[in-house]
Amino acid sequence: MAEWRKVKLSDLWIESKIESVNPNSDKRITVRLNVQGVEKRPDRNDEKGATKYYIRKAGQFIYGRQNFHKGAFGIIPKELDNFESSSDIPSFDINKECNPEWIYYFFKQGGLYKELEKYSKGTGSKRIHPDKIGHLEIPLPPRKEQDKILNELKLQEKKISELFSIDNKNENYITKLRQQILKEAVQGKLTKQDSKEESAKELLKKIKSGKEKLIKEGKIKKEKPLPLISDDEIPYELPSGWEWVRLGDICRLITKGSSPNWQGVNYIEDKDKGILFVTSENVNSFNLKLINKKYLEKKFNEIEPRSILKKGDFLMNIVGASIGRTAIFDLDIEDANINQAVCLIRMANSLIDSKYLLNFFNSTICINYMYDKQVDMARPNLSMGNISQFLIPIPSLSEQKRIVEKVDKLMTDCDELEKQIKENQVNSEKLLVAVLKESFEK
Repeated sequence: MAEWRKVKLSDLWIESKIESVNPNSDKRITVRLNVQGVEKRPDRNDEKGATKYYIRKAGQFIYGRQNFHKGAFGIIPKELDNFESSSDIPSFDINKECNPEWIYYFFKQGGLYKELEKYSKGTGSKRIHPDKIGHLEIPLPPRKEQDKILNELKLQEKKISELFSIDNKNENYITKLRQQILKEAVQGKLTKQDSKEESAKELLKKIKSGKEKLIKEGKIKKEKPLPLISDDEIPYELPSGWEWVRLGDICRLITKGSSPNWQGVNYIEDKDKGILFVTSENVNSFNLKLINKKYLEKKFNEIEPRSILKKGDFLMNIVGASIGRTAIFDLDIEDANINQAVCLIRMANSLIDSKYLLNFFNSTICINYMYDKQVDMARPNLSMGNISQFLIPIPSLSEQKRIVEKVDKLMTDCDELEKQIKENQVNSEKLLVAVLKESFEK
């Protein structure tokens, strides 16, 4: 068997520089990042200028000078034969003793392309010029052996890709399963009702009585009565003993935050001298993301009291793409503030299980209802008036707790399934790396 040898890249390729006589903006090539291949560039009208374009041929190796180290390289497919690109996306004719795909997989194996940034040059946007990497040596077996190895390599890649596809489908399935669990939970389909328990109607009477007491004590203001719930509004039939209620009728406070004039200017690192500032990017579905906490100088005269948080408050995003994401503020701190993109919902008392309500807020039933009530479709946002009129399905407190327990159990099962899927993905990635590495070792 013929020996493998080390060959410089410059001895294997020659940059193709066939200039396009009649440049055509409809026949342009682009190279995707993360080794995602070569494709036709989306159509756009380029302004005529001094930029030169060059004819590219199927089977040529091609890369983006600015993003080679980010995986922008590949082999030009047959359907893009005679397409064009500028000198910033050079292509190369490969010596017959080397399969172009051998070079492609050489840079792909072990993520070797990520190490190429050190060869980039330039004062502004750095580029990797061919003459800067021509000295790189490639292990090169005879052409027939290359072809054999590549065929086996692509077969293994296909099998691993199929495993990834199955894992991705399973991940999507689990995402849908989680939402189905929440949907059935707030429809009363996950647990059995107990007719001996106190009905939701009696529970709501207690909540109303408690709110009236708070009003008499001057702890909350009396609000304008919310409209009665009409039959046309009810989205689905509830089990016996459950009741629909408007959110505002069971809350002590519904308000959006405030954004002081100094927001974004005086962030400080010392939490002892600042106020934790919670924005919509910190409010995830079910939990807060506070890895990078933001603190603002203590200027209480500039903060409205309504936007100061208390442990147990619900925080709901009410603006933009993250509309509807809801979490509970569960920190034991006194100084925390929210901005205008977040709504604070504070319950009147503990007669509604907070986790039950959190499950409802993050269910598709509630999210879809929110989008139906958007004030501005150009930039989705929810008004406090609409939020206060949300319809909430309420069972007895005991039933709420059973539902939470059942949902927690099922979500734990989903977590375990996701963990297994991620482990499969990691193992598949390791397998692919090993297969690629082994292919270039001799």
